[in-house]
Amino acid sequence: MSDNQKVITALRQFYLRELEGAAVYRALAEAESDPRRRQLLNELAEAEDKHAEKFAARLKDLGAELPPRPDGARQRFNLWFLKQIGTEAAARRIEAFEERQATMMAGFSKVLPEVDRRTVLEMEAEEESHARVMRTISKTAETPQSLLDTIMRRETWHVRGGGWIGQAIYGANDGLGAVFGIVSGVAGATAANSHFVLISGLAGMLASALSMGAGAYLATKSEREVYEAELSREREEIEKDPEEERRELELIYQLKGFSPDEAALLARKLEEKPEEFLKTLAHEELGLSAASFPNPFHAALSATLSTAAGAFIPIVPFFWLSGITAVIWSFVISVVAHFAIGAAKTIVTGRSWLASGTEMTVVGIAEAAITYGLGLLFGPMIG
Repeated sequence: MSDNQKVITALRQFYLRELEGAAVYRALAEAESDPRRRQLLNELAEAEDKHAEKFAARLKDLGAELPPRPDGARQRFNLWFLKQIGTEAAARRIEAFEERQATMMAGFSKVLPEVDRRTVLEMEAEEESHARVMRTISKTAETPQSLLDTIMRRETWHVRGGGWIGQAIYGANDGLGAVFGIVSGVAGATAANSHFVLISGLAGMLASALSMGAGAYLATKSEREVYEAELSREREEIEKDPEEERRELELIYQLKGFSPDEAALLARKLEEKPEEFLKTLAHEELGLSAASFPNPFHAALSATLSTAAGAFIPIVPFFWLSGITAVIWSFVISVVAHFAIGAAKTIVTGRSWLASGTEMTVVGIAEAAITYGLGLLFGPMIG
């Protein structure tokens, strides 16, 4: 490949990545309810567009055609996906994207002529700046008005941590781990008797799914009951001495760093809306928020279905195969599933998908080896 072709290839890569970044920022801006963050995301999108325009102009100067804009099914799915996981999780992923973009620019800049290298290095610095913005977008400096805006809207994205997608991933993780261990242990104990493995696997799947569903229902219901009881007590305190409760809230805001006048302004504004005043007191004094308690039925359904889906994976081969062949296939697809779920966890955690997937895979293999070994050990004693 000639030097000119290398330059064109690098510029095309930069052009496409900038267009992708602009589309991502706009998608998040459309889903963002906070006007300040929405404006910031739109400004980042405009910056990415300007970068893309510079690369497009340079490609035209070199007589190269622009690559087609990324607008396929994959692009649309990625944009939809980022909207679903919530601003906080999306911000972590975009931060990583911007850091990779800056690293890629630094690497490709080595093959560029001096005139292009300077431009790319300037953009690299801007990409690193974008990464810092995404790192802090959920931690913008609190002013009395910005904090009041946040309270009045009762934003929920801080506590969702990936929403239903994150809950489904963790449910599948639990189901897969539990039944993979059961299948491995029973296979070792029964010399890979497919009938016993299948029955025990199905029983384990049902038990795990129902247990997780029941646990999720009871836990979320209990949390909500505690929250409502605390709200009731807090309401009584406000009715008895509203001045004292307002003063408590002022002191809390002063401890957060606001001046006495700012704290008093916030408390008085909130007091004008009794329900918001009540919920804010509960949140600030007790750390309780309605947004942190999902619907018990939704939580139970999500936990049950996702756990069952993960638990079903290790037993699939035993419907069609038997003996050691079924065990091997169960091991293979379960290991692959462990890696996939581990990688998917980065939606919530923001870690490297490769590191997370590898960690999950190693844990799964260790679990299978231990339970299979225990099955071999105790099988003769039971049989």
